[in-house]
Amino acid sequence: MRPTQFFPADYLERCRSMRPEQIVRFLEEFRTLHFKPENPVKSRLISLKVPEPLLEAFKTKARLSGIPYQTQIKRLMALWLEPSAPRPARTRP
Repeated sequence: MRPTQFFPADYLERCRSMRPEQIVRFLEEFRTLHFKPENPVKSRLISLKVPEPLLEAFKTKARLSGIPYQTQIKRLMALWLEPSAPRPARTRP
């Protein structure tokens, strides 16, 4: 049997005034924090040639931001795939 959770009236009133976007954001953040998939997504090791000055600058900026640089690379890749992500201008050779 699951325990019953009770909420104070002021908390419930605050929740009633939330906009749909706020509710969706809360639910998504809650899911991200607490959902542990039964079959985690597999990762694949890749090799990527990057100019050394670019890599060192990227690692430094990531370290100063408190983010592991490989995690930041993965975040940027995921962000770039989002439909609303800005696309760089294409240049002709």
